[in-house]
Amino acid sequence: MSESPLKVLFRLGQSVWLDDIGRGLLDGGRLKRLIEEDGLAGLTSNPSIFANSFSKEPAYAQALKNLPDSARRNAMASYEALAGDDLRRAADLLKPVYERTSHADGFVSFEVSPHLAHDAQGSIEEARRLRTGLDRSNVMIKIPGTQEGLQAIRQLITEGVNINITLLFSPERYRAVAMAYVEGLEARVAKGEPVGEIASVASFFLSRIDTLVDKQLDARGDGRGQSVRGTAAVASALRAYQIFEEIAASPRWQALAAKGARAQRLLWASTSTKDKRYSPIKYVEEIVLPQTVNTMPLETIDAYRQTGHPSLQRGAVATAPARLKALADAGVDLEAVALQLEKEGVDKFIEPFDRIQSWLKEHARPTSGV
Repeated sequence: MSESPLKVLFRLGQSVWLDDIGRGLLDGGRLKRLIEEDGLAGLTSNPSIFANSFSKEPAYAQALKNLPDSARRNAMASYEALAGDDLRRAADLLKPVYERTSHADGFVSFEVSPHLAHDAQGSIEEARRLRTGLDRSNVMIKIPGTQEGLQAIRQLITEGVNINITLLFSPERYRAVAMAYVEGLEARVAKGEPVGEIASVASFFLSRIDTLVDKQLDARGDGRGQSVRGTAAVASALRAYQIFEEIAASPRWQALAAKGARAQRLLWASTSTKDKRYSPIKYVEEIVLPQTVNTMPLETIDAYRQTGHPSLQRGAVATAPARLKALADAGVDLEAVALQLEKEGVDKFIEPFDRIQSWLKEHARPTSGV
């Protein structure tokens, strides 16, 4: 058998994580096979993923019945118990990757309540609690990259919590997130605390950008801007990577690196192609870059395994300014797009999160006639 293209990505400097979790993946052994056969190096979750798994996999209803009464009477406690069990199992499967990569990969991610997206203190307190409850060294807590989230990121990094910053759509918001990471590390150094074991990723969402921008371009009906259709997400990602390199070369970062600090990697998220006119592996092929992560749903992993041709895209990075100018010339306001997507992104996580709570309350009720 030829080597999986997904393993080749790892050799090129890009880690592949799975954007999915469920009892079927764990119980059926598929997650273990992805790690062994495709070099899978991590896993991400979100409320949409858990809502889908809870509603479609019968194992969760049975697991809910087996929880203590105190947990079943509280939907949030039930959610954290069921999701936490999945994530601990996944973390244990990925622990050899965590050790083999000297703690660079092998992480699983769990998100604070999306209702806390604009509540810095609430996010900090919940992140602390989730980290303690999950009780695994290879866990990242997900914090939305909202304006309020920046405060939470700084504080949690200062405390040594591994953080996955989610819902990033703007290169400039990514810059602010990256600097919050730097500031958190600097605060640790100032207190004489170590920084070498702290890991963080900044999750930059891709397909949602193209979906909205393409919709705006198509709505004009005059054909204007069709030449830049499907380019906004990758252009934004390439600009974010330029910022990553700028920060890595800065004296501030070099001072931290000298003390053993790890770079906060960009993680490409929302990588399933929504427009059937585009390649199903568009958001993999076009942004293979060193020191990045690509988290993919199963269908994208399967498509890349079958048709992927791994090749570094270092040369594309320098084209970011020209690509962004072409979009601006076509009348695309990417900052406005990013603000809209951030708001919609929070709402899109609140809806399934609330649906999970309703499902748990419904299925926790005693069976009538017993």
